[in-house]
Amino acid sequence: MLRGVILGVHVLLALMIIALVLLQRGKGAEAGAGFGSGASGTVFGARGTSTLFSKLTAVFAALFFVTSLSLAYIGSHATVEPTSVLERAAQAAAAAPSKAPPPALTPTPPPATAPAPDAPAPDAPNSTPPPK
Repeated sequence: MLRGVILGVHVLLALMIIALVLLQRGKGAEAGAGFGSGASGTVFGARGTSTLFSKLTAVFAALFFVTSLSLAYIGSHATVEPTSVLERAAQAAAAAPSKAPPPALTPTPPPATAPAPDAPAPDAPNSTPPPK
């Protein structure tokens, strides 16, 4: 829940930063008209006052940095609650004490075969008495 909210704010901040950077005028925007009119000193120099867009860009960049760090922190501290059915089944299988091996690993007895019709059954008593 919190991760989704922070991720939504993170994406909005990224879009706002992109929009603000594209709306700002570059320092060299007046270079063509500036030469010869006395403004050539300020064309590529530092601005004395920062505009509203540059201040908002700095604020949004700082918030973007904070949301990036918080998402990294949340991502590195994964929840212990399983989120999928397979993870829950694996956790339940690991928690349940298993006394018998899984059915796939138990040896199966060979199939019983019928004795030959002329041979006596191994467990059947002999119909003739033993010699004395």
